[in-house]
Amino acid sequence: MVEMIRRRLPEQDIQGPGGVPVLLVVRRLRYPVRAERPVRYRPGMITMRAAFPDDAGELVRLRRLMFLSMNGQDAPGSWEVDAEAMARRLLAGPDPRLGGFVVPGDASGAPHLAACAIGTVEERLPAPGHPSGRFGFVFNVCTDPRYRGRGYARATTEALLGWFAERGVTRVDLHATDGAEPLYRSLGFTEHSTPLSLDLRRRATAT
Repeated sequence: MVEMIRRRLPEQDIQGPGGVPVLLVVRRLRYPVRAERPVRYRPGMITMRAAFPDDAGELVRLRRLMFLSMNGQDAPGSWEVDAEAMARRLLAGPDPRLGGFVVPGDASGAPHLAACAIGTVEERLPAPGHPSGRFGFVFNVCTDPRYRGRGYARATTEALLGWFAERGVTRVDLHATDGAEPLYRSLGFTEHSTPLSLDLRRRATAT
């Protein structure tokens, strides 16, 4: 049985999930916050639950919508099959490597998801500032266009941050679009250092 989580969203501040100090990071500026700090929600009720393997197909559908909203280009392809298989595998087992929270859709038609927030835990060598060596990365926050403006992205991301905190994660990273940046900043994410990346495929071609 899938446990359903009903979260009432009052006008006043309520306590967010967690209870463990977490450093939330986007665009690389260090700023420690606590996961249980007050967060303001809009009125209403959101029904959500943890993601499980059978959600893999819908998670990939939402991921494709996320890329479409980012660059205006729909990009179907074989990556969807691989992504679905990977999501199904990483969400399985008693201690899944992938964590996520979803909001089931209530529109007519086939069963579907309205929104999701997905992330993974990365283990690195411990350091003085991060003795657990456990870092979180959020990479799949998306709401179906039919359900936008209802607070689903905030609610699922808050739940995911709580999942990270329960696993001893001390910093959470993500890449924010311009449109989503205000949401993440309101959750405590800030810039940290200068992000650099290297596409190894181009490096191999160059050599």
